[in-house]
Amino acid sequence: FWLKPYWCKEVSPQRSQIIHLQMANVPVSDLSKEQQDELLCTYAALVLHDDGADVTAQGMANLIKAAGCSVEAYWPMLMTKMI
Repeated sequence: FWLKPYWCKEVSPQRSQIIHLQMANVPVSDLSKEQQDELLCTYAALVLHDDGADVTAQGMANLIKAAGCSVEAYWPMLMTKMI
């Protein structure tokens, strides 16, 4: 599994050409445990939001557990406070 987020940006206001800038090309297995936990919480928050559900620490923890993953207990609460 590779993490490859891409961002678009216009080259100039006069041109409508769009370029793609690659933000990361790092295997998830190369991320630290803290980085993996943060990524899991980010994805969980996005899933909850896209589903129209409240983004809560408990909701994130339940979703992460249902996915067969685990994070340190403080991550979901920390992420919901930052959102």
